Amino acid sequence: MTTVTAPAASATRHHRNQEPPLNAAPADQIRLLDLQALDVRLTQLAHKRKSLPEHAEIQTLEGDLAQHRDLLVAAQTEESDTAREQTKAEQDVDQVRQRAARDQQRLDSGAGLSPKDLENLQHEIASLAKRQGDLEDVVLEIMERREAAQERVRELTGRVASVQAKIDDATARRDAAIAGIDAEVATVTKEREVVAASVPADLLKLYDKLRTQQGGVGAARLYQRRCEGCQLELNITELNEVRSAAADAVVRCENCRRILVRTPESGL
Repeated sequence: MTTVTAPAASATRHHRNQEPPLNAAPADQIRLLDLQALDVRLTQLAHKRKSLPEHAEIQTLEGDLAQHRDLLVAAQTEESDTAREQTKAEQDVDQVRQRAARDQQRLDSGAGLSPKDLENLQHEIASLAKRQGDLEDVVLEIMERREAAQERVRELTGRVASVQAKIDDATARRDAAIAGIDAEVATVTKEREVVAASVPADLLKLYDKLRTQQGGVGAARLYQRRCEGCQLELNITELNEVRSAAADAVVRCENCRRILVRTPESGL
């Protein structure tokens, strides 16, 4: 444990710590604990905001939504392709039907046709009938595929809407939680500004520096001979140094280097 004001330790320890002695009224030092508590709360709120379960929920749902949308686009493309395919097949059927109708009219009239022509015409009409039947089977097969694609589109459209609704709900819950957290952050920040303004500038500067270096904790209470920053108990030599330090001396934990704030519960 080091005191930054004790003359007996100043030469060796000041050289080692490379920091000038610092004094502050005991009340100002205790006020650092209030400031530290507010900073810890701000850190907790930042972590809470970042770690809201809705963040992961939304991320998972958005992945599902992207997958469903890709499948929907594929199904819509298939439905569109089969629609064009059906139109083309129906046109082929209609062309064969019209040609068969013309041949039948010629056959029925018989005008200017030789027996050989009549035989050929009858053969062509029979071939066209078979061709029409084959094409109509193709149309039916395409219609079945199109109906399946349409059903798939309807199903996936419903899934997309369902997942989107879940995302909207999770987003609303997330935004409400964030609004609550941000409101508390604003309140705590204002409280911190008031407390920080009451701390001497040099003490505040040291505290902020240490807080940055020591994972968010710049000042710790000495409680029952234990530093609450690193949770290590002071040995007898360190305790004697703290006991001998002036009340306004800003002392530091020998182990974690945080500002060590003395209180009636310090066990000195």
